[in-house]
Amino acid sequence: MRLTNVSEPMLQLFLVDSEKPVPFVIVCPGGGYWILSMNSEGTEIAEWLNSIGVSAAVLKYRVPDNRAGALADAKQAVKMAREHASDWKINPHKVGMLGFSAGGHLTAACSSSDVRPDFSVLVYPAYLFKEGGIDLVDEIPVDAETPPAFVVQAKDDKKYYRSTLAYTKALDAAGVEVESHLFARGGHGFGMRDRGHPVHTVWPVLCEAWMRDIGILEP
Repeated sequence: MRLTNVSEPMLQLFLVDSEKPVPFVIVCPGGGYWILSMNSEGTEIAEWLNSIGVSAAVLKYRVPDNRAGALADAKQAVKMAREHASDWKINPHKVGMLGFSAGGHLTAACSSSDVRPDFSVLVYPAYLFKEGGIDLVDEIPVDAETPPAFVVQAKDDKKYYRSTLAYTKALDAAGVEVESHLFARGGHGFGMRDRGHPVHTVWPVLCEAWMRDIGILEP
């Protein structure tokens, strides 16, 4: 399902039934800031997160062509998660954000804002590098307080793969913990669906391991 003309943001909750607080991830679908790929980069990802013991919410942020509105929606989602931590049985200190393509850009933007998640996951992020190189775009000012990140992309995602290089380079320079994976093949838009290359099955395993490594999930 693809959505557009979203004027009212919404969080679709996927909560784990747990007696103790669990981590929480806000999922930001991609779609070039024009549409939202709500299934392959939204609900399917939330269901996977639930399967590893993480509660989630899919963010329906404002589109089309409203980056400022989308960022405001992402920041509000982080605030809501922390405010409702007790009701949702989530850990307010383990609120993350996971974004695909344009949603990856949104995740990076929120991670550099005044309302930041505690960790971030960027899958084939877009729009993060300056043309002709691997320098991070100016509108995303990474610093030492930027949360740790897991970044994954494929080299044959020719239009956008430098986003991973640029974000990784900037995080490393700022002393921020980052794990990045640049696969030779995989293309763009695979989510967790089979597009003829196993990257769609590999990145979730690596991401779960990373969440355990940094203490979001128990070892």
